[in-house]
Amino acid sequence: MNFFQAIILGLVQALTEYLPVSSSAHIRIIGDLMLGQDPGAAFTAIIQLGTELAVLLYFRRDIVKILSHWFGCLFGKDGKDLKSRMGANDRDAALGWYIIAGTLPICIVGFTMQDLIETTLRNLWITVTVLFVFGILLWVVDAKAKQIKTIERMTVKDAVLFGIGQMLALIPGVSRSGGTITLGRAMGYTREAAVRVAFLMAIPAVFGAGILEAVKAVQEYKADPLFPGWGATLAATVVSFLVGYIVIIGFLKFVSTFSYKAFGIYRIALAVIVAILLVTGVLPAIDPSVAAGA
Repeated sequence: MNFFQAIILGLVQALTEYLPVSSSAHIRIIGDLMLGQDPGAAFTAIIQLGTELAVLLYFRRDIVKILSHWFGCLFGKDGKDLKSRMGANDRDAALGWYIIAGTLPICIVGFTMQDLIETTLRNLWITVTVLFVFGILLWVVDAKAKQIKTIERMTVKDAVLFGIGQMLALIPGVSRSGGTITLGRAMGYTREAAVRVAFLMAIPAVFGAGILEAVKAVQEYKADPLFPGWGATLAATVVSFLVGYIVIIGFLKFVSTFSYKAFGIYRIALAVIVAILLVTGVLPAIDPSVAAGA
């Protein structure tokens, strides 16, 4: 991988990480087209931190507010009994608990099914299928569902369902935000609320996993033949941070006015294009590096 290719992948990561179109699918597809295989664990894990830092920066006030109220209720004078410690009288503290509850499904499944996720589920035919299916679901659900719920009306049950939507993103092609938003809209949450929950709920899961993967990748990067060097990798990470921040702003403004129809159509079109590339042999269904290790 050269410097230019690294920058392109950093841009792809930034443009797709928080849109409901699946960044993992795009990185896999673009990586295969440019490099002939997956860009590599080290590079991918590090540039993902750029987009996560963009989320932390944009939602910094929300994060500080949620954490301060959560700790205040749990350990401070506000936590007089069990109910108050669980945020019964403080919606921001309760939101902290809901984010924890929504993070559990992806953590449990991610740890227990890691081998399946990193091998079998990375077949591009599976990616094509879920791109298509969730494209239709996002389109239809968003068009039919009511817009009556806000974050203030969230319950533990809703948080777990949001978490299940996020968990489905372990399958490349589903999309972390796409799965979360689709479940949120199906429950009647407004578009803005569903997006906000998707962003906030992704922070502990994605950022935590990203740091662990990056540390592991840094230790093993010398064995990664595709690693482009630290200069190109850091440049790509900066690109993913800057462009990712702009995408967050634009996406939140977009959903306040328009539906998710455009994203549904895009997913369906992408699925058809990738299917054609698979049938014609331009793209392999199984990544060569995964097949070699099987």
